[in-house]
Amino acid sequence: MEEYCSLTILSQPGEVQSDFNKRLIAFWTVMLRSRLNDYERVYAEATAVRTHGDRFGRDYLLEATAVDCVEAELIVAGLEYSPADRADLYTKYEATPPDWFQIDH
Repeated sequence: MEEYCSLTILSQPGEVQSDFNKRLIAFWTVMLRSRLNDYERVYAEATAVRTHGDRFGRDYLLEATAVDCVEAELIVAGLEYSPADRADLYTKYEATPPDWFQIDH
C-alpha cells in the first residue's frame, strides 16, 4: 500500500488569500509543465486553506519519493512551507472528501 507524507505550503505573513492562491496556481503550473513525473506523485490537496497565525496554509499529500523535488522547487519559487515529516505517513484512505480532493493526473 502506498503511503504519503503531508506537506503544508504557507503564505507570506499578512498575504491576502487571493494572492496566495495565485502563487499556488503558478507554482503547480510550473511543476505540471516542467516536473511532470514529480507532479504526478502529489496525491491530494486539502479542500480548505487553514490559518497559521498571520499566514494561510494549504496541505498536500505526496509520495515520499517526491518530497525532495517539491521542497526544492518551493524554495526556487520563493514559497515557504512546513517540511514534510517522513515518519508521519498517511494512506490514500485518510485523504477522503470532504476534507481532501484527489489530484487528477
